[in-house]
Amino acid sequence: MQVADVEIEKQEILKRYKALLRACRPTIDKEDKKLIRLAFQTAVEAHKDMRRKSGEPYIFHPLAVAQIVAGEIGLGTVAIVCALLHDTVEDTHLTLDDIQKLFGKKVATIIDGLTKISGVFYSGTSIQAENFRKMLLTLSDDVHVILIKLADRLNNMRTLDSMPRDKQLKISSETAFLYAPLAHRLGLYSLKSELEDLALKYTEPEVYNDIIDRLAQSKKERNKFINEFIDPIKDGLKEQSFKFEIKNRLKSIHSIYTKMKKQAIQFDEIYDLFAIRVIIDVDKDEDEKAACWRAYSVVTDFYHPNPDRLRDWISTPKTNGYESLHTTVMGPNGRWVEIQIRSGRMDEIAEKGFAAHWKYKESAAENALDEWIHRIREMLENPESDALEFIDDFKLHLFAEEIFVFTPHGDLKTLPANATALDFAFEIHTDLGSKCIGAKVNHKLVPLSYKLRSGDQMEIITSGKQTPKEDWLNFVVTAKAKSKIKASLKEEKRKLADEGKEILERKFRHLKLDLNTTNINELLAYYKIPSSQELFYRVAKEIIDIKDLKDFVDDKGQLKAKPSVAKAETQSLEEIVKNIRGTSDMLVLGDNLERIDYKFSPCCNPIPGDDVFGFITINEGIKIHRVNCPNAMQLMSNYAYRIVKARWTNQKQIAFLAGIKIKGIDEVGVVNNISKVISSDMKVNMRSLSIESTDGMFEGTIMLFVHDTEHLTKLIQRLSNVHGILTITRMDTN
Repeated sequence: MQVADVEIEKQEILKRYKALLRACRPTIDKEDKKLIRLAFQTAVEAHKDMRRKSGEPYIFHPLAVAQIVAGEIGLGTVAIVCALLHDTVEDTHLTLDDIQKLFGKKVATIIDGLTKISGVFYSGTSIQAENFRKMLLTLSDDVHVILIKLADRLNNMRTLDSMPRDKQLKISSETAFLYAPLAHRLGLYSLKSELEDLALKYTEPEVYNDIIDRLAQSKKERNKFINEFIDPIKDGLKEQSFKFEIKNRLKSIHSIYTKMKKQAIQFDEIYDLFAIRVIIDVDKDEDEKAACWRAYSVVTDFYHPNPDRLRDWISTPKTNGYESLHTTVMGPNGRWVEIQIRSGRMDEIAEKGFAAHWKYKESAAENALDEWIHRIREMLENPESDALEFIDDFKLHLFAEEIFVFTPHGDLKTLPANATALDFAFEIHTDLGSKCIGAKVNHKLVPLSYKLRSGDQMEIITSGKQTPKEDWLNFVVTAKAKSKIKASLKEEKRKLADEGKEILERKFRHLKLDLNTTNINELLAYYKIPSSQELFYRVAKEIIDIKDLKDFVDDKGQLKAKPSVAKAETQSLEEIVKNIRGTSDMLVLGDNLERIDYKFSPCCNPIPGDDVFGFITINEGIKIHRVNCPNAMQLMSNYAYRIVKARWTNQKQIAFLAGIKIKGIDEVGVVNNISKVISSDMKVNMRSLSIESTDGMFEGTIMLFVHDTEHLTKLIQRLSNVHGILTITRMDTN
C-alpha cells in the first residue's frame, strides 16, 4: 500500500473517532472521554494489521458499532468502551485479563459475553445457538451485552455486500430469526426494522428492490397527501395550546412484504404505507395519559375513527415498555390513516427501548425489563434443555403478540399468545401448576389445554394428589412451565430408577453376580441405552424384562452377551455430513439427476430458476429448499454447517410440480378460460384444479408441471389477462 493511502486511512479513522465523540458528548465528562480515548487507542493498536472482507481497516467496524451504541441506541461510556473493544479478545493478542487490568471487571464481563465460544461441540449441537446462549448468560448481570451485540449485528448487515452469497444468506437468516425479534423485544423498533429490511435485501433481493422502487415512485403523491392530512390537526392542537411535533413514519420494507404475503394483496392495495405520529410536550405536573386522550379528541374532531382499530398501550403498556395511543381514522379521498399519539418520554422509550429506561427510572420499561430478565434467567437455569431447545424457548419470549389475563383478585398477567390455562397456573406459582387439575375461565370450567384469550379471568383448581404428566409438554408454551414439568418428571424418573436398581441388584444376587460398572456397561451396550439411570428406569417400568438375563453368560463373574447378538454401527452426524457433502461445497442440480442423492422439499416445491440451497438430513440425503422457504430461516440460522450451496443447470426436458392460487370474480366461462390458457395456449399439464365459489367471488388452487421459474412467470402473466381474475400468487406449499 502507498504511504499516501496509509495517511488517508489514518485521517479517516480520526474523523470517525471525532464523530463518535460528538455522538456521545451529551452523556460524557472529562474522565469518560479519557476512558473512551484509551479504548480507542487500545483497539487501533490491537487491530492495526487486520482488514475486513471489503479491504477496509478493521478498526472501522468497532468504531461503527460504538457509533450505533452511542448515537442510535443512546448508551453511555461503559457500552461505548465495550463496543470499541468487543472483538479484541476473540481476534487479537489481548486477553480478558488485559482488558480487566486496563478497564475494570465490568467491562471484562461484558467483553466475555460478546466473545464467541471456541472448541469442540457434541454431535447435533448448533454452534450459533451455543454462542447465543452464552451471550444471554451475561444478560442477568448486564443488559449492555445484548445491546452491543445488536449494534455489532446491525453494522455487519450494513456491510454485508462484500461477503459471498452463502455467507449473506446464513447471516441474514440468523438476523431475521433471532436478532430482529430480540431488538423488537427490547423495544428498539428502528433497529428491528432496519435489521429485517437488510435481511430481506439479501434473502429476496428482487422483492426488496421492487418495493424500494414503488415507494420512490409514490413519494411525491404520498407527501402531498400527508401535508393535506396533518394541516387541520396542527391547527386544532394549537388552538388547544398544545406544544407538539408531528412526524410521519414510513412502513418498513419487510412489513410491507409481510402484509402482501399474509393478505395475498398487491403493493397498490396496502393503505397503511405510513403512520402519522403526534408527539406532545407534557409538563412535569401534567398527567401524560390525560394529555394524550385530549390530543386524541382533537384528531377525532376532524376525522372519523375506526372503533375496531383503537389500541390503548398507555393504560396497559407492552411488556417491552412501549406506551402509545394508536387509532386509525378515515382521511381525505376515503383513505384510512394510522395515527400514534404519545408524550416525548413515551417516544424516546419507543425509539430507544430499554436503553432509555435508565433515564426514566420510574417508567414501566424498567419493571418490564426486570421481569423479562427474570424469565430468561429461569430458562438459563434449566439444565435439561439443549442449546436449540433453549433458542426455541427464548424465541417464544420474543413474542410480538401478547395476551392479558386476570387473576381471581383482578391482578393483570401478561402471557404469550397461545398460552394455555396450565401455562397461567405455572406463571402464578410452580406448586399451583404442578397440582393443577383444571381451571375456570370467566367462571366456566375448562380443560388444562384451554387456550387463553385477552380479558379472560382465571381461577385454577388443584388437587394434592396431582403430579405433572408427560403429555402436559404437548400443550404448554412458556419456558417456565416446560422447565418445571421436565424437572418434576426427571425427579419422578429418578425415584423409579432407584427402585429399578434395587430390583436388578436382587436379580444379580440371585445369579451370584456383582452389579458393578463392567456388568452395567455390558447391559447398556446390549440394550443400546445411553445411561445407567435410563436402564434402571426401564427395569422398574418393566420395559426391560429381567428374565432376559438368560441371553447373557457368566464369564468368571462378568456378564457377557451371547455371541449371536450383533452390534449395529452408528455414524455421528458429523460423519453423515462429511460423507454426503463430499469434497465439493456446491451441488449442481440437473446434472446426473439419477445418481445424486437429493430430493426436492415438499415444504416449498423448488423449481429450476428458484434461488435454492441444499440441507443435509440424517436419513434422506440432501433436501433442496427455496431460499424464501418458510423453514429456510431456521435451517440456515441454526444448522449452517449442514447447508450446501446449490445451482441449476438448464433442464428444459424435465417438468416440475408447482402450485398457484387464483382469486377473482365468478362469471360464466371463467374456469374454461383458465383451462384454455394453461392447456391449449401454454401447453402445460395440470395435475389438479380446485375452484370454490362464494357470493360472486371464486378462489382456486391449480397444481401444474412447469420447466422453470421463467416458464411459470409467463404462465402467470398470461392468466392475469383473463377477464375476471384479480390476483394470482405462487404457493409456498402444497
